[in-house]
Amino acid sequence: MKTNLPDKLYYSIGEVAKAFDVNASLIRYWEQEFPIIKPKKNKKGNRYFTPDDIKNLKIIYHLVKEKGYTLDGAKIALTTNSKISETVTLIDRLEFVKAELLKLKDSLVEKDSE
Repeated sequence: MKTNLPDKLYYSIGEVAKAFDVNASLIRYWEQEFPIIKPKKNKKGNRYFTPDDIKNLKIIYHLVKEKGYTLDGAKIALTTNSKISETVTLIDRLEFVKAELLKLKDSLVEKDSE
């Protein structure tokens, strides 16, 4: 799962929703369902997510959208499996390596065709 977010202290809900390719309402719903997501709110009520929130959202996204867990199942997995965070980090690294290898392959194919 690529999130393509720049390094910042805070991200708006629109940026987060776009990065995960989901509706902002789903992010708000997950915020209600999972106590580990605690965005900062300004006086107007706008949500600003920290990098830790993004990391937790990646874990939830992985469990619910990629692995097919129910919300209750994801909650249980978050509380009982301490290695989920490491697994999601490893998946991100592997996807990055795969993307780099594909770029390298494409550049080699282009050089061969010249």
